[in-house]
Amino acid sequence: MTYESAEYHPAFEEYSETIFELVEDGVEVIQARIADRLNVSRPAVSEMIRKMVAADLVVVDDDTGIALTASGAILAQTVVRRHRLAERFLTDILDLSWTEAHHEAGRWEHVISPAVEAALVRILDDPTTCPHGNPIPGSAYQKPENACRLADVDPGCEFMIQRIPEELEFEPGQLEFLEASGLMPGRSGTILTTAPDGTTTVSINGAAVGVGAFSAERILVSTAA
Repeated sequence: MTYESAEYHPAFEEYSETIFELVEDGVEVIQARIADRLNVSRPAVSEMIRKMVAADLVVVDDDTGIALTASGAILAQTVVRRHRLAERFLTDILDLSWTEAHHEAGRWEHVISPAVEAALVRILDDPTTCPHGNPIPGSAYQKPENACRLADVDPGCEFMIQRIPEELEFEPGQLEFLEASGLMPGRSGTILTTAPDGTTTVSINGAAVGVGAFSAERILVSTAA
C-alpha cells in the first residue's frame, strides 16, 4: 500500500512524523514533548504548530493536546512508512548499523518517491516492520500475541523481543547498546533478575546483559501463553 499525500515542506513532514510516533509510543502529545523529541526550542514548536493548524494538519485542544487531522495523518503515515522502509533497506541490503540507518533514513524519508517506495517494497519482499520491530504503515503487520513490557516478565521466564519503540531510538547511545547486546526483534532470552532500581538482567546470546529501568519499561516482548 502506498499513501498519497500532498507536497509539504520537510518541517511539516518532520513534525507530523513526530506526533504520529509520540502517539504510537503512548506519550502525551504536547509542545514540550515535541521539543524534546526534535531537540528544538518550545517557541519554535509553538510557531510550527500554528502553521500546521493553518495548513489543516493538526488541531490543538487544551484538554487533549495536539492531534493530527485526516490530512496530517496521511502525511505522517507516508513519512513514517518511507523512513521504516529505508531503515530496512539500509540494514538488510547495505548492512549499515542501526544507528547509521536511523540517521540516514531521516534524510531519505523526505525524498523517496512513490516509484522508489514501490521498488523498496519489492526488493525487501513487502516487510511489515522496521529493523526495530515498529510496524510499517500500510503493511500487513499484525500485533504479536502475549505482548508485554520486558520489565513485566518474571525472573526465570523466557521471552522473545518484538519491538524497540521509537522513544528509545532517540535516547543517546541506546541503539548502539541494544544492537551490540543482541537485544533485537526475533531474539529470545531469559529474565535472570530484577533489581530494586528497575534494572532487569537478562540472558541473551549466552551473555548476561543489564537493561536499565527506562528501557525495560519500553521494550516490548512476547512470552509463552
